[in-house]
Amino acid sequence: MNKDRVMLVDGMALLFRSFFATAMSGYYMVNSKGIPTNAIHGFIKHLFTAINAHQPTHIICCWDMGSKTFRNEIFPDYKANRGEPPVELIPQFDLVKDVVDELSIPNVGLAGFEADDCIGTLARHYSKNSDVLILTGDQDILQLIDKNVSVILLKKGYGNYQVFNEGIFFEEKGITPRQMVDLKALMGDSSDNYPGVKGIGEKTALQLLKKYGTIEGILDNLSSLTPSQRLKIENDQEILHICRQLAAIHCEVEVSCDIVEALYQIDEKRMLAKFEELELKNLDGILQSRNSVIDV
Repeated sequence: MNKDRVMLVDGMALLFRSFFATAMSGYYMVNSKGIPTNAIHGFIKHLFTAINAHQPTHIICCWDMGSKTFRNEIFPDYKANRGEPPVELIPQFDLVKDVVDELSIPNVGLAGFEADDCIGTLARHYSKNSDVLILTGDQDILQLIDKNVSVILLKKGYGNYQVFNEGIFFEEKGITPRQMVDLKALMGDSSDNYPGVKGIGEKTALQLLKKYGTIEGILDNLSSLTPSQRLKIENDQEILHICRQLAAIHCEVEVSCDIVEALYQIDEKRMLAKFEELELKNLDGILQSRNSVIDV
């Protein structure tokens, strides 16, 4: 008996990528109601292209629910470097969830947590009995790779992916997916606005983790480090532990989704009615090649 293949979609990653792919040239695809739809249009193309390529049996879409999470309580400057979303994108946040609803795909999110935390929780749950595929453009999610969990990383354009499992990740990075949390804590993350250890970059962080395994292993062997490395880590030891809390995806969030609800089975009439309502066009090619669609 073949195992289920559950695709967990990082909704925000797909939506933002789709928006900026055309917004840079000022192309927002405004419909007759004055509503921009470029992000939604690209989201649908990315979603169906990935479905056609990877053939999931079940799909769930996860979302951030507001800009503030528990990480801001730990570190107030977390993601503080990010400005307000463009005005053309704002109406598309709710509309894309409506579209996902009309595709009979569950939307999952929880206030105070990021989509990553929801994805991590669901991945841990479903991977006990199913193969899990995580569709994202965010490399932070690579820490979730496990025996039955793979990550499909979006690259530039449609249909271009880098697929990671445990073996491929180790070949490329030389560390395990779980060590990626400590890697991010050591080197920091400018996009999420946390510093890590000042003066420790990715190359040095990787060397230390390959040799000592974890942050605890490094701290237990400070005397073996170079004087410069030891001084940097000693000076930033407190922020190092905070950064690890920020980098770690929490996999015990209070979210769930019945596997039956996530079955990939689209109602053709509902889907096309929603596309017509939003005046989404030029999707014929991608829709003709989709699978597991029902006409009711």
